[in-house]
Amino acid sequence: MKSLRIALAALVLMPLAAAAATAPHGKSTRRFSGKGQLGFVASQGNAQGKSANAALNLAYVSGPWKHTLNLAMLYGQSQGVVSAERWSALWQSNRKISSDAFAFGALRYEHDMFDGFQYQASAAAGIGYTVIHSKSTTLSTQVGAGYTVQRPETLTDIALLNPTRIFVERTTLPSQRYAIGTLGVDYEQTLTSTTTLSDKMLVNAGSVNTLVTNSLALVVKVSTRLAMSLAYDIQDNTHPPGAIKHLDSTETVNLVYAF
Repeated sequence: MKSLRIALAALVLMPLAAAAATAPHGKSTRRFSGKGQLGFVASQGNAQGKSANAALNLAYVSGPWKHTLNLAMLYGQSQGVVSAERWSALWQSNRKISSDAFAFGALRYEHDMFDGFQYQASAAAGIGYTVIHSKSTTLSTQVGAGYTVQRPETLTDIALLNPTRIFVERTTLPSQRYAIGTLGVDYEQTLTSTTTLSDKMLVNAGSVNTLVTNSLALVVKVSTRLAMSLAYDIQDNTHPPGAIKHLDSTETVNLVYAF
């Protein structure tokens, strides 16, 4: 459960990070914001399992620049066997060209023990446009080009008396490098004064593999700082190695803290 301890430590430090961005007399010196979320489930008895997910989203605005950092973790354990482990990080910097248009550069890295890739890393740049920016609705899109480096691996599994597939051997394959086209869509809709619906999609399309991620979330505020989130995430690698399934989906219920 080292992953869970790290996630908890990050959430504990979030209020300190918020305080560091505030002047001694309470006046903000930077346009800094963020939110963290955490979900945990444990089952005992005939079926024993544990699962945890955590995310940290930070944003910093300075003049025409906006920098964002998104960190996410997913960990699962069933009958004492690790059944899910994923770490991902996304950094993006936007530079305003006009009130609605912007240029961007982005870096992404992911490690997933069960998607058939030891890691997937990409760098991309392009332009974006805010299509809608109203009091209740925001919608922005971005397109660009970049480069991906990934390390596929084959997973050998056994299924004896337990029908659950248990991976017992990993064989890494040569790294793959190829150009990609990238498309992103970011949508947010305020439904009520306390309820927000959001959807974020990212597509990195290349000749070797196309990665599609999408996160749909319904967030209900409990207070000015705390909220509950119900989320449905999908991740699709069109060409994973071997017999690995190309589509992963995750449903989570999380406690969200904004600062």
